[in-house]
Amino acid sequence: MNWNKWFRQTHRWLSIVFTVGVTTNGIAVIRGKYAAWVGLLALVPLALLLFTGLYLFVLPYAAKWGSGRRTG
Repeated sequence: MNWNKWFRQTHRWLSIVFTVGVTTNGIAVIRGKYAAWVGLLALVPLALLLFTGLYLFVLPYAAKWGSGRRTG
């Protein structure tokens, strides 16, 4: 598996983990049993999503830079 596919797959799985963390966080707040570590369940995957998302965002631009094409 090449790096681009690996980053894309990791980003997808992190989004699932983030969604579960946010849902768990919401349930904990509603039940009144919120703890600081529950907030980290959503925060840690969010930070990793930032890095994988930025990589995937820059990927098409890096491909243009690498090919040497210039527009305009």
